[in-house]
Amino acid sequence: MRARAGAERVTNVELFFDLVYVFAVTQISHYLLAHPTFVGALRAGLLLTMIWLIWAYTTWVTNWLDPERIAVRLLLLALAGASLVMSAALPGAFSARGLAVGVAYAVMQIGRSVFAVVALRGRPLQRNFQRILAWCLVSGLLAVLGGLAAPAARTALWVAAVGVDLLGGAVGFYTPGLGRSTTRDWTIEGGHFAERCQAFILIALGESIVVTGAALSGLAHVTGAEVGAFAVSLVSSAGLWWLYFDRSAEDAARVIAASDDPGRLGRSAYHDIHPVMVAGIIVSAAADQLTLADPGAVGRGPASWMILGGVGLFLAGHAAFKAVIWRTVPWSRIIALAVLALLGLAAPHVSALALSACAAAVVIAVAVTDRVQHDDAAEDDR
Repeated sequence: MRARAGAERVTNVELFFDLVYVFAVTQISHYLLAHPTFVGALRAGLLLTMIWLIWAYTTWVTNWLDPERIAVRLLLLALAGASLVMSAALPGAFSARGLAVGVAYAVMQIGRSVFAVVALRGRPLQRNFQRILAWCLVSGLLAVLGGLAAPAARTALWVAAVGVDLLGGAVGFYTPGLGRSTTRDWTIEGGHFAERCQAFILIALGESIVVTGAALSGLAHVTGAEVGAFAVSLVSSAGLWWLYFDRSAEDAARVIAASDDPGRLGRSAYHDIHPVMVAGIIVSAAADQLTLADPGAVGRGPASWMILGGVGLFLAGHAAFKAVIWRTVPWSRIIALAVLALLGLAAPHVSALALSACAAAVVIAVAVTDRVQHDDAAEDDR
């Protein structure tokens, strides 16, 4: 177990484990670009959920177990290797490589839980992981069966697998004979958990910048329109970073660290809501690549829904995050979502570059509103 001598720092081996997920996020972005349809978007969302659950469950474990111990370090390295195999198979997840994805998911969910049960023997948290193991056995079986099934049935079985894992957390992993866990049983160190989730947001933002840079470098000729598209994508990425990291990330970390029930906030504000923001960043990165490829295209459906949908997903996720942490109504984000919906009416009649600029302007407007409100509140306090 971690010593719990104060605020826990994120260890180097945890950061090394995260490196694999840069590749995973890139793979999902490329999958979305290769399948820019409604079904493709749903499947990309399903793959992101699977990746997120593997990463998030591991984050819960390393909040309790000490990554500096050799056994825990070896666990993280093994999970990193399995995650890399799964990430490499993502482009073919619904074709020839489905079994690799399903088996990797099952091995990681079940194997990690077995490790925790053994490592925590004699401690109160062991019963919690016994319950988690029971649920992961079910989700793992569904994941493997999905990998063996035809693509249509595969989707349904994988949805059921992630549904089991998500439902398990919501009901305290209730298991006959073992009871259920409460969020107060999940005595996490809130600051560490918040910092780990902040790292994943940075992973996604970093991937979006890499995709944009790679798209620019791959152009045979760079015109003024491409330069404008590059600038808009960079401004948009910086705006998303600003919305999350300017104040809310650090302030929320203090809230969960001081909470008398950090497990509840860890589950709701971080485990459940953060993947929505990550999805928004991934969709925005795919939109940036499409815009750079043809900034003057007018009314292109895939580019339009990715441009508006990516920003919309991020703002919706961040609004939910703020509502859960501070129990307030984030009106600036709700108004911004309404503006994005109105921009959808104009999307068939404007270029991808113009639509991207409008979406970026919405992000910047929300960031400016936040800063003005913060400065006004600070002035009132004085």
